[in-house]
Amino acid sequence: MLLFFTLGLLIHFVFFASIFDIYFTSPLVHGMTPQFTPLPPPARRLVLFVADGLRADTLYELDENGTSRAPFIRNIIMHEGSWGVSHTRVPTESRPGHVALIAGFYEDVSAVAKGWKENPVEFDSLFNESKYTWSWGSPDILPMFAKGASGDHVYTYSYDAKREDFGAQDATKLDTWVFDNVKDFFHHARNNQSLFSKINEEKIVFFLHLLGIDTNGHAHRPSSRDYKDNIKKVDDGVKEIVSMFNHFYGNDGKTTFIFTSDHGMTDWGSHGAGHPSETLTPLVTWGAGINYPQRVSAQQFDDSFLKEWRLENWKRLDVNQGILPVDYLNNTDLFKAESMFTNAVQILEQFKVKMTQKKEVTLPFLFTPFKLLSDSKQFNILRKARSYIKHRKFDEVVSLCKELIHLALKGLSYYHTYDRFFLGINVVIGFVGWISYASLLIIKSHSNLIKGVSKEVKKPSHLLPCSFVAIGILVAFFLLIQACPWTYYVYGLLPVPIWYAVLREFQVIQDLVTSLLTYPSSHFVGYLLVFTLGIEVLVLSFFYRYMLTAGLTAFAVWPFLTRLWTRAKVTSLSWAFFSVLLAVFPLMPVVGRKPDISLVMGAGLLVLLLSLCVVTSLMKRKDSFRKEELLVHLLQVLSTVLSMYVVYSTQSSLLRKQGLPLMNQIISWATLASSLVVPLLSSPAVFQRLFSILLSLMSTYLLLSTGYEAVFPLVLSCLMFVWINIEQETLQQSGVCCKQKLTSIQFSYNTDITQFRQLYLDDIRRAFFLVFFLVTAFFGTGNIASINSFDLASVYCFLTVFSPFMMGALMMWKILIPFVLVMCAFEAVQLTTQLSSKSLFLIVLVISDIMALHFFFLVKDYGSWLDIGTSISHYVIVMSMTIFLVFLNGLAQLLTTKKLRLCGKPKSHFM
Repeated sequence: MLLFFTLGLLIHFVFFASIFDIYFTSPLVHGMTPQFTPLPPPARRLVLFVADGLRADTLYELDENGTSRAPFIRNIIMHEGSWGVSHTRVPTESRPGHVALIAGFYEDVSAVAKGWKENPVEFDSLFNESKYTWSWGSPDILPMFAKGASGDHVYTYSYDAKREDFGAQDATKLDTWVFDNVKDFFHHARNNQSLFSKINEEKIVFFLHLLGIDTNGHAHRPSSRDYKDNIKKVDDGVKEIVSMFNHFYGNDGKTTFIFTSDHGMTDWGSHGAGHPSETLTPLVTWGAGINYPQRVSAQQFDDSFLKEWRLENWKRLDVNQGILPVDYLNNTDLFKAESMFTNAVQILEQFKVKMTQKKEVTLPFLFTPFKLLSDSKQFNILRKARSYIKHRKFDEVVSLCKELIHLALKGLSYYHTYDRFFLGINVVIGFVGWISYASLLIIKSHSNLIKGVSKEVKKPSHLLPCSFVAIGILVAFFLLIQACPWTYYVYGLLPVPIWYAVLREFQVIQDLVTSLLTYPSSHFVGYLLVFTLGIEVLVLSFFYRYMLTAGLTAFAVWPFLTRLWTRAKVTSLSWAFFSVLLAVFPLMPVVGRKPDISLVMGAGLLVLLLSLCVVTSLMKRKDSFRKEELLVHLLQVLSTVLSMYVVYSTQSSLLRKQGLPLMNQIISWATLASSLVVPLLSSPAVFQRLFSILLSLMSTYLLLSTGYEAVFPLVLSCLMFVWINIEQETLQQSGVCCKQKLTSIQFSYNTDITQFRQLYLDDIRRAFFLVFFLVTAFFGTGNIASINSFDLASVYCFLTVFSPFMMGALMMWKILIPFVLVMCAFEAVQLTTQLSSKSLFLIVLVISDIMALHFFFLVKDYGSWLDIGTSISHYVIVMSMTIFLVFLNGLAQLLTTKKLRLCGKPKSHFM
């Protein structure tokens, strides 16, 4: 069975990774012939301002007094340059946003694994093509463009990473540092002849990365005074830098200025997904080669921003990455036509290289070319465009080149996704095979469904293994002659052994069919419909959190529809009460949008009150409560008190902008480190051990909470305790076993396997309950199925200096704590109902995999960025949950069965 779970884990890792190979691989194409516009450029130098994390609406809108918080930028819009909204894409993070701006492509998602700091694939950039580039700003952004540049012409000046602190100081100092250093640089250049000559060359770039707005947005939210005041500081700084440039170069009219952002930010201070507040960023340009403002009487857009921003009379020019925004250019019609023609030829070259690459590795009879852009059509469009340029029909050139770009981009997408159907089919076949095999294993080894069916055991034939070996060889040969990457071999060959394992159980399949034929068809269809409805409710809960409320309400009614109500009135009422109480949480707003430390304090007081009641109750039973255990509980109570103090103290310190106190940080990390050890010192009795686990994990959870979610684990745990009791009642009602008192049941590392029973139909309900509670554990705490739902303020008790991996790990642990509580309760359910953990866990895996397969079909890379990001998040979350279940099951067994002693060597507890 260990081998089965190990293989299952590996298979799920493959399924998890498949989405990135199928939908999100690097779009880069190498080997094109460079294309240049034959006419001289209007500018000698470019100054690029990127205000990290700046939302379009916050920059363009007027404040409550009707004045702009960025008067210099607004004056540019009205009198000097062109403006619009730049539409970024998922993931809305700093690294891919800057790569799109500076390198001109959307980066491979494999950059996530490198923390956005290294280049997973080599790429060219504007900086690399420049004569010289000087850049100032964050150490997280600047090095990635210098590292990939050829030669040593890209210079970077960064502040210390420790300055990126969300709580220690005014984050506007990050931007002030950039502006001051740029001024010092030009002052130094006047006295350095070598530097002076360099900055007076052509094709030079000055890049100013401004991180203060993003830092203040994370720390205080975009609606805060800090965020908005930072915009004013940036506006003042840009004004000074522009004035300095004009003075230094003698107003030669050869400088182009661009002010934009890499991504926006949600109202609750996060980014990464596809919400419009994250994907809509400002774009303001002025200077050499840029159009002056254009007054218009009316404009047509799908939003109402123009009226809100009071910019309806100034022409708005929105842009997407990849296509030259001709409307921004202030030059001759010939220059615009030549530039557009060059842009079209550049993209066409990528299309040709991509087509050639795919044609070379595909068998001729299987290759299907992109029919909308044949060789003859390419030639005709290029010939016609050149003819139009010759006859000075420049508008027709621009229109024709846009058509060619559109077709070339469609063709690039076609060849980029050429193998998607093949890979998707292989993954689906593997998924279905795995689900089938796991289901057959449950039926064969853990149920009585086919025990009564008598069949002769047939001698295994050599035909089946030989057939699958032949299939595997054919698949491998097919992939080999097409020079496919190694991942294709994994996806192509994985279904072969899986389906071999399924068909080896052909006897079980026959017995199952025979058994089902004897079962009343109405009952079978009824159970199937209920199971399908349950799966659909779980799937819909990823889109609509209130579906969990509906499900929990149905759970509350369940005992009253059975004989449980007559047998255990108090347990049934408790179940209904806590189910309804838990059902409130999915209706609450997303965590982090409205932080409230008083709710965290209230949750801490409830934990202390519950601890007092439980300890008092246990002390009355002197025979089962030792001083050692009392000491453990008192230690956990002290830990809860300290956590409450740290949360309150840290919040006060951050509001005063005094940073995270060192003592608070030490206490937080010590609490986190001890949370998985202290429960092992408690009694292995079911109730006491589960309560000890709750107290330890709640201390950590309080430190990671910002609002109402702090109460959630407490309510969830109360329902879990009632669940353990009610499952005992259902089992006793069915006559499977006699009821035992929870106080007399102990977790044991070595359980007598003779006590295990076979699975019954009601055990599917138990497994469904577990999956439902796990989904509730995720969404009930205020998360949404998107990577932008996580609030960085959750980790401020542990650290405030930006560290993506450490912060991500802490937020992940916050998500997993309710999962651990559910899994520990599930261990108790298995113990009290005399079920093998493997048998029930297999049903849980089957249910989770059916959900994952459902979401696999829903993944898409088209439509709005919100839809794309959400579809990715859904699949990643459900697959992560399935993978984590294996680890969480092991962690829950460790927390519930292992026993340590304060004195003497550690040992496991045996019954």
